Amino acid sequence: MSVLSRTVAAGALALACANAFAFQLSSPDIGPRAAIANKFVFKGFGCEGENVSPALSWKAPPAGTKSFALLVHDPDAPTGGAGWWHWVVYNLPAGTASLAQGAGTADGSRLPAGAAQQKTDFGAPGWGGPCPPAGDKPHRYVFTVYALKVEKLDIPDGASASLVGFMVNANAIGKATLIGKYGRKK
Repeated sequence: MSVLSRTVAAGALALACANAFAFQLSSPDIGPRAAIANKFVFKGFGCEGENVSPALSWKAPPAGTKSFALLVHDPDAPTGGAGWWHWVVYNLPAGTASLAQGAGTADGSRLPAGAAQQKTDFGAPGWGGPCPPAGDKPHRYVFTVYALKVEKLDIPDGASASLVGFMVNANAIGKATLIGKYGRKK
């Protein structure tokens, strides 16, 4: 084997090992690019779901992680380009590796101590499940957990989800994403 072949093989092996230990987000309730079950769908605006937040877990965050944030966004919502925020959670302690099914209550009582939520585009904090317009193609629901370099984000009361997203991204040292889909027939 030539030096070049050995170098290419070693690089491929290093990349495979790095990917095996990369920051990852998963859910027993939502498969990657799979349809989201009715249990997790919003109840209101013509949707008849149970509005229960799905269980989520993550592993292998980057070294130096001091807290986490979780943002759930529908980029396909017909809002003129802004999308729709479905869940905005931040100040999750660094030792957090999962959120149980149903953790997204409006009062935050099922979140780890110290965690905070901001209002979603439904107008209240907590999980607001999928509810795209009837007849639209299935929308993507992008769940992203961010590893942050700070223990706590100083978010003002009443801040918009977009401001939280700005602060999260300004302090992120890594992120992991899971995408589910949901659509309604006419």
